[in-house]
Amino acid sequence: MELILLLLITGVVILYRSYEGQNVGKFITDKVGTVYEKFAPYSFKVVREKTKQLGKEYTVRQYAIQVAVFSTFTAVISYLYFYNVVISVIYVVAVIMVIPYLSYLRCKRIYSEFIFEQVQVYTSNTIMEFATTQSFVKSIEGVRDSGVLEDPVKTDVNHMIELSYQNGTIDEALKYMSNLYPYYIVKNMHQLFLQITKEGARNSADSLENMQQDIDMLVESVYRDRQDRATFHKQFLQFGIMLYFLLMLTQLLLGRESYLLLLEKPIVKILMHGAAIVNSIFLMRGEKYYNENVGAE
Repeated sequence: MELILLLLITGVVILYRSYEGQNVGKFITDKVGTVYEKFAPYSFKVVREKTKQLGKEYTVRQYAIQVAVFSTFTAVISYLYFYNVVISVIYVVAVIMVIPYLSYLRCKRIYSEFIFEQVQVYTSNTIMEFATTQSFVKSIEGVRDSGVLEDPVKTDVNHMIELSYQNGTIDEALKYMSNLYPYYIVKNMHQLFLQITKEGARNSADSLENMQQDIDMLVESVYRDRQDRATFHKQFLQFGIMLYFLLMLTQLLLGRESYLLLLEKPIVKILMHGAAIVNSIFLMRGEKYYNENVGAE
């Protein structure tokens, strides 16, 4: 154990001496960024870039605080479980490696919320424009030119317009947008406009008004669901953290000396590792569910 600590200290000293004259933290951050740009999946880059544009990406300081909090909590819990510095270091390294994945989940949630808001704007404004123009293509042209849409939805709407003029019909354009944004409000609105166009409905005002009411009800329910999920998320994290401390009740009941003797048995170590890992997986699955199932209809 002492040898490993000495090797870690030696590595830090060598790193500092090798890059004397520049900030070591900045050097590490730059290297991590280089690795990220090279190996991060395309979807990660897309959602992270949009999160930056929305001004919701964590700063370097916020990421540093997150790493410090996660590392400290993991180090304390793992040491109180096993009273072994080497095992604690392994757990700390493992939890730091998970942080980029948590960042991806968070960015994905923010991106999903943004896309849903854009879809809601697209459908609502298209219906309002149609009340004036009585033409679907003219309606989405009006929505595009109004400046209320942002990329990628704005670019996709522009492609819809191009498809409509190229084909002479709106069928391909509607299919393209419905497949790209599989929300039922999008599919229902497109189906309604297709019906109006094909059948030449004379009085579509009532149908469009009902569609607008459906959109308003959906948006209200989605935002209410977000608030409920945020409240549940806090309670879920509190429960997960308490489970880590719950596993330490064995130590409190037996006493520290008796616990250390019991911990020398391999089966006990395996059970403690298993309990810690299962609880960590439980928290990760909860985080994944909270961040990925946003705006579900």
